[in-house]
Amino acid sequence: MAWLVSHNGAGGVDGDVSTASTAPILPADLAPLVAPPAVHDWGADTEPGVIVVHSCTTLGVTLVVHLAGEIDHFSAAPLRAFLASAAADGCTGLVLDTSRVTFCDSAFLAVIEWWPRHGRRLRLTNRSRAVMRLLHAAESVQRLPARPTPLRAATS
Repeated sequence: MAWLVSHNGAGGVDGDVSTASTAPILPADLAPLVAPPAVHDWGADTEPGVIVVHSCTTLGVTLVVHLAGEIDHFSAAPLRAFLASAAADGCTGLVLDTSRVTFCDSAFLAVIEWWPRHGRRLRLTNRSRAVMRLLHAAESVQRLPARPTPLRAATS
């Protein structure tokens, strides 16, 4: 690979490339004067979501929680701990108002699947679009037929 070797002894992979210049990369007439506005593309974020307990009350042994924000792998951990504490304190019912939840993933499913274990009751109210989308996706996956294994396919 002779093209990677400098022929005149100058340093660097590209031979005579120098970075000593202080000239701007773009001429002034091509450089933007103001940064363009940030646009959220609703794709995968690189930062953990933030879930907020907007309000929380108890009605007997039922905990009523209004959630707001994003529920992902990172933000679900404090929510799980909060609900585990409520269960340890004797709460057997949970009403989650998710009208202000803007994003949720499988971590939220894990939380809401965990609560009903041991005979506890769960009710989701005012489901946001994000929550509805997740629940519909989970329901669709459960309705998929089991994939045949190679052995089962060969004996059919």
